[in-house]
Amino acid sequence: MTRTAIAIIAVLALPATQARAQLSQVEQEIVAHIDAHAEEAFALLERSVNINSGTMNLDGVAEVGRLYAAEFEALGMETTWIPMDAVSRSGHLFAETRGGSGKTVLLIGHLDTVFEKDSPFQRYERSDSIAKGPGVADMKGGNLVILMALQALHAVGALHDMNVIVAFTGDEEHTGDPLEIDRRDLIEAGSRSAVALGFEGNVGGVRKATVARRGFIGWTLEVTGTRAHSSVIFREDLGSGSIYEAARILTAFHEELRGEQYLTFNPGIILGGTAVEYDAPENRGTAFGKTNVIAERTVVAGDLRTISAEQAKRAKERMRALVERNLPHTSATIRFRDSYPSMPPTEGNYAVLAELDRVSRDLGHGPVGEVDPGRRGAADISFVAAHVREGSLAGLGPEGEGSHTVHETLYLNTVPVMAKRAALLVYRLTQD
Repeated sequence: MTRTAIAIIAVLALPATQARAQLSQVEQEIVAHIDAHAEEAFALLERSVNINSGTMNLDGVAEVGRLYAAEFEALGMETTWIPMDAVSRSGHLFAETRGGSGKTVLLIGHLDTVFEKDSPFQRYERSDSIAKGPGVADMKGGNLVILMALQALHAVGALHDMNVIVAFTGDEEHTGDPLEIDRRDLIEAGSRSAVALGFEGNVGGVRKATVARRGFIGWTLEVTGTRAHSSVIFREDLGSGSIYEAARILTAFHEELRGEQYLTFNPGIILGGTAVEYDAPENRGTAFGKTNVIAERTVVAGDLRTISAEQAKRAKERMRALVERNLPHTSATIRFRDSYPSMPPTEGNYAVLAELDRVSRDLGHGPVGEVDPGRRGAADISFVAAHVREGSLAGLGPEGEGSHTVHETLYLNTVPVMAKRAALLVYRLTQD
């Protein structure tokens, strides 16, 4: 058993008798409903995981959307499927209930995974309280937490009187272009909301939540050199070729930019040779070359993660300057693609965290603190964090390990734990 699993069991074993006394009668009924229906929820999780919904499997993403739409409609929520043909993606599922004059709370998940149809990792497996499968933690387990919370609120008659928006995007793992279209509806929902809550997998344990996230910027480096026989490489009139120039640039990034707090940059794919083809939307490419030919072209693609717009601007400027220090007879350009904005920490975010902390203590789960932003990547909540009126909080999904790998695992015991917290947090926020 892993240390993470042991820590989770320790939290779940905390006595709840005294804590329950801190809950109202309605809140106790909400908690009881989640406990009573956990196995039904796990059956739905299995169904959703066994539907391949890799971002570029547009039909699979839509099928998972239909699965959840039926569940939300059963709660009396109005659902909308928003096609994203304009950005070559499947679409987004929104569900909403408008029941009163209280705060509107936006709950964010996503339907897609990183595992496309050709991935060997395709099926859900369960062993006692541990589930394994593509997207089981990122983030079909988080989607389930949202649904379980809303089902419990509906069961006690509270959901009907709330203003809640659910947004399940269909391309969180690989967004379409332009983002102005792709995330338009999510941003609009955020502008109508007081609080946004993100349910991607928990990081740092069940006693942590995310008040800040770094943004994501993609970059592509293209390098050219002079093709010639390898026996004359380094000659004054020929130079060192494109691969050496690409290596120089990457080394300069590593040596001169590394170390600034919250700033990371990663070259994720590199192709070099005589002829190179790189398909950015599919994250695939081919290269042809010979060991006795100086490489004419090299392409590198990677990401840049920052905590603020100012840090992003400064990093881009420094990277461009390093790219321009070309070796003789080579040239290089770097292009940036802004994707996910950052979610800086704000007083409003800390206020939502404080409310979650009270909920957790009242449930007998102990305190909830903040996750170091350096441990968090980008997420859809970042698009709305600047638009909601009060605050945002993320990392509210269940605990798991190995996301984005064939070892992706979810600790099922943490699903009802996080669903209870989510249900009571939404309930209390909408009662203010």
